[in-house]
Amino acid sequence: MVVTKAFGRSSAEVVQRESERLAALSQLDLLDTPRDEGFERVVRLIKSIFSIDIGLVSLIDAHRQWYAACSGLAATQVPREDSFCRYVIDNEEPIVVPDTTKDIRFAQHPAVTGETHIRFYAGVPLKTKAGHTIGTVCAIDRRARSFSSRDLTILQELSGAAMDRIELMQSAATDSLTEALTRRAFKQEADQLISLARRHQHDLSCIVLDIDHFKRVNDTHGHAAGDDALKAVACACRTVLRAGDLFGRLGGEEFAVLLPHIDRNGAEAVAEKLRLVIASQAVSGAYGTLNVTASLGSTSLSIIGKDVDTLLAQADAAMYRAKNEGRNRCVSWSSMSAEDGMNARRRVLKAGSILFNDRRSTIDCTVRSLGSDGASLSVSASTGIPAEFVLLIKGEGFETRCRMITNDRQNLEVAFC
Repeated sequence: MVVTKAFGRSSAEVVQRESERLAALSQLDLLDTPRDEGFERVVRLIKSIFSIDIGLVSLIDAHRQWYAACSGLAATQVPREDSFCRYVIDNEEPIVVPDTTKDIRFAQHPAVTGETHIRFYAGVPLKTKAGHTIGTVCAIDRRARSFSSRDLTILQELSGAAMDRIELMQSAATDSLTEALTRRAFKQEADQLISLARRHQHDLSCIVLDIDHFKRVNDTHGHAAGDDALKAVACACRTVLRAGDLFGRLGGEEFAVLLPHIDRNGAEAVAEKLRLVIASQAVSGAYGTLNVTASLGSTSLSIIGKDVDTLLAQADAAMYRAKNEGRNRCVSWSSMSAEDGMNARRRVLKAGSILFNDRRSTIDCTVRSLGSDGASLSVSASTGIPAEFVLLIKGEGFETRCRMITNDRQNLEVAFC
């Protein structure tokens, strides 16, 4: 059984709907957030209720499907174009495929023909109250099977429970693992401190830090080691920061710091102190003893950078430059902007395309931040992307040539030519 819905939309309407969907996803600010036990419980229930191999709760942006929770698969994300769930996003309705080998859309898919051996798929939309499909909740098995209307109703109820969890998470202030502020709470409190700084004309700076090779820690030593590393980094940072500084966890291994009354030079000094204390801290457990490092980017309040999204986008870009230059180092936005003539950034979540090879080659991307002279892009993999290319932002009539400034696997910082 395949459940679909024909909308009869024009191309312009499809682009508009996708733009609205991405705006709703951006508003929730959930992509790449830490693992959540509420989502984990939903995927365990999916596996238990239906006696299947794989349960999945995912969010889907412009270029990828990110697994908010997954049991039964090793991956944490897949390119959107390779995802079964893209059909759920396109149709905004449940899809049930009893035998993938007999469905023309999936029969030749590598997940069907290869070692993953997917034979059954049921996916339902993860919808906001406003009706935007931001992701999926799925039941997947390695054997063909039937799925009754009652089963589908249960899966839809579990999707509703996942959406309830998302709404509850919007009010959470503290990350349970590291005791840092959640991304949403950090941004809310940062807004207030930035308003005060602008009103009273005092300095304020922002630092973003990301643990180096964190995936390698998880893959080599297990998630317990990764959790211990996150807690150790958070603890180390607190030994450097003042009581009035804000400290938040933005994503899996990414943290942010807001420093009231600290100027650009002061922020660079604090970033270096954070780098040193993180590198000097040993992480110990049943897996042995580990040493982790971090890459840090800093920026400061200015006429251009005067809101939390801009400050985070600028510090984020500087952090990726630090990673691109070898990791375990600090880079300031001011040094980048002076070198490359870069101005303000604003955080966005837009669908884009990277065009090269005389426009014969196309790679989908998500535009994470955008300014008048450059952008930050996310791709599934940056291999093969040339130093210069054309960036197209779908639905906005935006097209320009770009020069790559940094390339950290899945994250690109580009300047407009």
